[in-house]
Amino acid sequence: MTTPYASHATHDATAHGSQRSYAIGFALSLVLTFASFGAVMSGALPPGMGMPVIVGLCVAQLLVQLSFFLHLGIGKGQRGNSGIFACTFALIVIVVAGSLWVMHNADTNMMPTQMTVERARAKD
Repeated sequence: MTTPYASHATHDATAHGSQRSYAIGFALSLVLTFASFGAVMSGALPPGMGMPVIVGLCVAQLLVQLSFFLHLGIGKGQRGNSGIFACTFALIVIVVAGSLWVMHNADTNMMPTQMTVERARAKD
């Protein structure tokens, strides 16, 4: 009798991380989190540099999470998942950018709030 888990033995074990890689990913995540927190709370960053530093640390944190925990990479086994992730990311960027563009145009082309309805009708 075969179990539903019988195919687990033939599954590619290289696609999953080891305890060592999870520990490294966790340690890197903690370091990046504390670095972000410390950068803000210590006040050591010059004015105007806070946001770029935090965004840089955020991107580094994202890359650590994607590679160590979601196992996205450029290896043969991960190329399909990485491609799907890249397409999903691109679609999200398109949807968010399009929404912001539509909202900006709607805001720009709407009647100013300080103008009364009577004054707007008088302009016609």
